[in-house]
Amino acid sequence: MSNAYIVAAVRTPVGRRGGGLAAVHPADLGAHVLRELMDRSGVAPDLVDDVILGCLDNVGPQTGCIARTAWLAAGLPTHVPGVTIDRQCGSSQQAVHFAAQAVMSGTADFVVAGGVQNMSMIPMGTSQRVGAEMGLGEDPFTSSVGWFERYGDQPVNQFHGAEAIAERWSISREDMEQLALESHRRAVRAIDAGLFEDEIVAWGDLSVDEGPRRDSSLEVMAGLRTLRPGGRLTAATSSQISDAASAVLVAGDRAVEEHVLQPLARVHHLTVVGSDPHLMLTGPIAATRRALERTGLSLDDIGVIEVNEAFASVVLAWARELDADMAKVNVNGGAISLGHPIGASGTRLMTSMIGEMRRSGSRYGLQVMCEGGGQANATVLELV
Repeated sequence: MSNAYIVAAVRTPVGRRGGGLAAVHPADLGAHVLRELMDRSGVAPDLVDDVILGCLDNVGPQTGCIARTAWLAAGLPTHVPGVTIDRQCGSSQQAVHFAAQAVMSGTADFVVAGGVQNMSMIPMGTSQRVGAEMGLGEDPFTSSVGWFERYGDQPVNQFHGAEAIAERWSISREDMEQLALESHRRAVRAIDAGLFEDEIVAWGDLSVDEGPRRDSSLEVMAGLRTLRPGGRLTAATSSQISDAASAVLVAGDRAVEEHVLQPLARVHHLTVVGSDPHLMLTGPIAATRRALERTGLSLDDIGVIEVNEAFASVVLAWARELDADMAKVNVNGGAISLGHPIGASGTRLMTSMIGEMRRSGSRYGLQVMCEGGGQANATVLELV
């Protein structure tokens, strides 16, 4: 079986809602990173076997298989196919998993994996609202006879899950606000130090992430209203609505040797799990445990860890269950500060994690993401 290597990785800056990327057609945003990815890799685009992009809310300009549209909009070879996938927030991380599995099986030599999302143009939940307008029902879960028989009418949404996690793990609002503040501080430090410069391809004048707040404070956060009456979560302790695209190029042993490529990292392990669909966001705990069990590694062996900051409660519950050293987790900020362009977040995180692994000389990096429906992907990368 072949190894799977990441030989190039790139992302746009993450634009905040209504910011510098808000008016960019998603296909053009995706095309921008695909062109840059191929240029940076030095691999001829006609050698690519497939393009796999994550994207949610596939309506309007995000319909019609955005992976295929973006590749063609980039002016890249017509014979290269594309497929769009939806594993909710982990979509582009799952794209990497599928790409790695393709080259590991020997059925492909080069596969592009990434994601694109313009949440300013197409707000989260648009597809559900369109369905309701067509008379197809407002709730995609309880309108299913089988789902209702199994789960009843319990609420199924990420906000309910994040609140329930905070309650179950006794995570206070103050705990979450402290994590959020540290996320902004770390992100600002990383930007000021130029740590993201090499991984970002600018869009016009926009060359840095727009989300991190230099004026964030615990006092400001304490004055925000909660997302629901009596709850603990606020906008400050939740990920930002964002726009971005990101991509990596995955190659197998034969391709790396034949084209004399210098990989950035090797895919060491891939895991995906299901979890309770009502808590929804606890999957990273089980996914991490499975990844550690199957690799024989411990968290002490892993130098860089990315746990997607969908909500502060998700990261804090994960850390408590795994007894994690938070000094190694989201060291350059997370989705609370940098943003969460849902379809693109997986490879955005991976691109940043690879950069930090190389700077710090960390042999292993772990990336784990919670996902809608109660799921989670975990990926372990190894420097080569």
